[in-house]
Amino acid sequence: MTFTSTFHPVIELPPDYEVYDFSEGYDPERVRKSPYGIGRYNEKRPGMYTTDLFGGVRDVHMGIDIGAPAGTAVHAFSEGEIVLFGDNAAPGDYGPTIVTAHVIEGVELYALHGHLCARSLTNKVVGQKITRGEIFCWVGEKNENGGWNPHLHFQLSYRRPDRPDMPGVVSEADRAEALQLYPDPRLVLGPLY
Repeated sequence: MTFTSTFHPVIELPPDYEVYDFSEGYDPERVRKSPYGIGRYNEKRPGMYTTDLFGGVRDVHMGIDIGAPAGTAVHAFSEGEIVLFGDNAAPGDYGPTIVTAHVIEGVELYALHGHLCARSLTNKVVGQKITRGEIFCWVGEKNENGGWNPHLHFQLSYRRPDRPDMPGVVSEADRAEALQLYPDPRLVLGPLY
């Protein structure tokens, strides 16, 4: 599927952002070339998800990570509304999270914005309208975003979740089904890599 609509960037990226490769796991000693970067969709990331939340078997990434400094503004890619929000506070989870609903060229899409700062949830209400390009949340610090380096986890779903959560990583056994339910975020983010 492709859309002909144009979308606003979720995070304004400089031209020198890097594309991360976590297919060999996470290297804490790696020197970043830029404070901005992209973590890929449908990437198998061995050894990265070690908290109880992942059960030791979930390591295929179903969203796109956009690395950015804490406090970076997150924009609505299209008009829509907030349908769910909350704090997924378990270690390794999303921390503050907002799910938005959109209808794009007749297709219902839900977008999860995870690893936000706590103030992103202030004054939010279910049904709150958002406009294309509107700043409605911000990237969170490690101490409030589930324990991760500051970044936005952005994930699409064809099915409305029943709580402010989506499985951001799945097991290899669930990969094929997950790829049908959680489409490539580049549908709306554009060709980031």
